[in-house]
Amino acid sequence: MGYNAPVRILITNDDGIHSEGVRVLQEVASRFGDSVVVAPDRDRSGIGQAISLSRPLRLREARGYPGRAFALEGGTPADCVYVGLHHVLKGQTPDLVLSGINPGANLGWDVLYSGTAAGARESVLHGIPGIAFSLLGSSSRQFPFEMVTEWIAQVIEAARPLPEHTFLNVNIPSPLVGPIAGIRPTRLGHRYYSKEVVLRTDPRGGEYLWIGGEHVTMPDIVGSDCNAVREGWVSVTPLGCDSTDIVTLDALRARFQGASPDLDNPLE
Repeated sequence: MGYNAPVRILITNDDGIHSEGVRVLQEVASRFGDSVVVAPDRDRSGIGQAISLSRPLRLREARGYPGRAFALEGGTPADCVYVGLHHVLKGQTPDLVLSGINPGANLGWDVLYSGTAAGARESVLHGIPGIAFSLLGSSSRQFPFEMVTEWIAQVIEAARPLPEHTFLNVNIPSPLVGPIAGIRPTRLGHRYYSKEVVLRTDPRGGEYLWIGGEHVTMPDIVGSDCNAVREGWVSVTPLGCDSTDIVTLDALRARFQGASPDLDNPLE
């Protein structure tokens, strides 16, 4: 397990090329080998697995990074991984894709919306192992990325190999809140936001809406990522790309068996 030789790493995020988190992540990646950043040119948080199929994308070089870095104008995290793999690194398949470091949690059902998780998920759709990193903030919304680099390095070192079509979603508790206890493998928990729609009026009299409440509820679920970070642990959650509900699939097979004389196994 681990990386005994230099590796090639592709890095992305959903907060944009100017996020401090992606720069720090490339600093950590440089310990393991060569890396290149391909990130959106702006904040694309909450965009999930969206990919651009009907509008052009423009790639430009970005400065001020430890290694090579590019901004993808109009791109999503999934776009960035796609372009990184098949254009920037064409003919040089990376060993690993990293996404983040996100300023804020991606716990529980957040991963269904998260562009950070989507960057790692997109990599495994192309056959490359992926890891998504998120750092929880302090009560004052501070995100000390430099203070958690050793934890990130430990996860990268221990992550290989990963099963096919599986990526890791990593959440790191804020070291400003208390000491980090260690690393804990977890399952997804549940994370609920208050359901709020705020109606406002712009200077020209037009109405606009803000959605998404700020109050968060995380039920106590033993073994979950939510519980782990609440108890001061780095949570490492393996996630697959197959969302099939196997229990329901088996129930449906039993329910529909024999429903049609032409179908012996209708759902296979």
